Amino acid sequence: MKQIIAYLFGAGLIVNAGLFIPQALKIFKTKSAKDVSLMTFGGFNLLQFIGILHGYLQGDPYLLVGMIASFIACGAVTGLGMLYRKQ
Repeated sequence: MKQIIAYLFGAGLIVNAGLFIPQALKIFKTKSAKDVSLMTFGGFNLLQFIGILHGYLQGDPYLLVGMIASFIACGAVTGLGMLYRKQ
């Protein structure tokens, strides 16, 4: 049962990562990030980075992979937001 919950948790984090993709695509297509809160997405990235470290130190591959996926997807929003913020 513990392994099933761990797997579901990891899968949930992958789904979470997917939720950032529409925002990244919208910024990329419109070349505008005027309504994107960089503080919010930057904060998400910080928390995800801490989650990556925690997953690594705890030897939890589900947490580690899920957080890496979220960090990359959210990082795309943050990076594109910084790139297109002034344009």
